Amino acid sequence: MATKRNVNTEDVKPVIDEAIERNWEIPTFTIKEIRDAIPAHCFRRDTFRSFTHVLHDFIFVAIFFGLATYIDTIPNLYARIALWPLYWIAQGIVCTGIWVIGHECGHQSFSPSKAINDGVGYVLHTLLLVPYYSWKYSHSKHHKATGHMNKDQVFCPKTRTKVGLPAREQDPVVDGPHDALDEAPLAVLMGIFNMLVFGWPLYLFTNVTGQPYPGWASHFNPNCLIYDKNQFWDVMISTAGVLGMIGFLTYLGSIFGPLAIVKYYFIPYLNVNAWLVLITYLQHTDPKLPHYRENVWNFQRGAALTVDRSFGFIIDYFHHHISDTHVAHHFFSTMPHYHAEEATAHIKKALGKHYHCDNTPIPVALWKVWKACRFVEDDGDVVFFKN
Repeated sequence: MATKRNVNTEDVKPVIDEAIERNWEIPTFTIKEIRDAIPAHCFRRDTFRSFTHVLHDFIFVAIFFGLATYIDTIPNLYARIALWPLYWIAQGIVCTGIWVIGHECGHQSFSPSKAINDGVGYVLHTLLLVPYYSWKYSHSKHHKATGHMNKDQVFCPKTRTKVGLPAREQDPVVDGPHDALDEAPLAVLMGIFNMLVFGWPLYLFTNVTGQPYPGWASHFNPNCLIYDKNQFWDVMISTAGVLGMIGFLTYLGSIFGPLAIVKYYFIPYLNVNAWLVLITYLQHTDPKLPHYRENVWNFQRGAALTVDRSFGFIIDYFHHHISDTHVAHHFFSTMPHYHAEEATAHIKKALGKHYHCDNTPIPVALWKVWKACRFVEDDGDVVFFKN
């Protein structure tokens, strides 16, 4: 059971009423204790081995692309209608793996060389219309403040006030549910659809679900408060890469036709975007896990507010285990993905009850989380999602 001795009370007495109500124990372990539990070789980065994963992914991209070129030669209309979605799904899964490797480059876990990390990461993410440096910097802030109500950078919970609800003591429904319409199946499906389709581009362009910043907070605005002044040109270079890729796709469209770009690139690209949002949302959103405010938060407590979820063997494999080893990734982001499964086994033992894994089937988990996680209270240093 959580008690006040679990937290630092040197400056301000933390308000942990919700932790006590939910029997949530605030962890007291140190980052050193977790690191010491993991074999040293798990932290070694092997440039050659990392490149083999890049090669692996591009081989599958080429195979699926090559097979797709034969789809429209099939006389049977129904076969063509069935095969195109299979291509889009398969290519989206593999290209998400490429995105994951670019993400590893941003964490400097691809290679001991910063130049190799940033060079490879820039190329891989630019191919997927991701502004590499811009996202790298905002994502670094997310890792440094995971689970912090006022400093985390993605899927930041809305407060009771932000969603327009009355104060808790004046709310006849108190902790919810507040709106039957929001719980209607069609409304839930529409909300999930909008998040998966539009969530990633809106996050890049307008920082949706991120911390509120004045003005135009965007991964394409080097002058916004997401970035430091010395990061200006890196953001500009990232934007230039995305614009160059759009220009290249436009050129290919002028040669092969716009429909070819839509079928071979754009729809798999939308699938990649959906995977990114789905993975991130379910890693950091769960009614069982709280968010902390300044009086309670520290790095290791925030890192432990992450959920490992498996998407099944095949998808976990092609996604380089970004979902089922994400707790390890948040504790040690420079650890290569090919050591994360082994490290997770040790972290699970070291964290004990503070390790969180949910094996609920993904569609069911997504449905439950979407309905349960609407807002948190304006007050308190440990706050849980409510609806």
